[in-house]
Amino acid sequence: MNFNEIATVSGKPGLYKILKPTKGGVILESLDEKKSKLVVGASHRVSILAEISIYTMNEEGATALKDVMATIEKEFEGDLGLENGADAEELRSFLKHVLPEYDESKVYPSDIKKLVAWYKIIRTHAPEALQETEDSEENQKEDNSSE
Repeated sequence: MNFNEIATVSGKPGLYKILKPTKGGVILESLDEKKSKLVVGASHRVSILAEISIYTMNEEGATALKDVMATIEKEFEGDLGLENGADAEELRSFLKHVLPEYDESKVYPSDIKKLVAWYKIIRTHAPEALQETEDSEENQKEDNSSE
């Protein structure tokens, strides 16, 4: 599974694996122990994780979520050091460590909390997505060094 196969639904907690499209939407399966299925139509806002970015102050203006997740995995390997009830300052300092150039005026503590929750879900139920991201980063570095 990779970030193109994982989605989030606005207003619903957690992450979902994209199973297949239907006439009026898509069938999703929750990434948890329950594996409950959900059919979402055009009225729901579904976002694929590969298309989500975090606002930054650099030239690009944003960094892809999968790159941020890869950095978290490389730095912390699952032990984030954050409790479930972490306050806004703890969340901000965590993201500042992982992504120093993030835009503090556009990225809210609730966004960081969601990032942490998603990371934990992916690490538990789809760790291969994090491995794929690390592998593709290493391949890019090798490609750049051979030029």
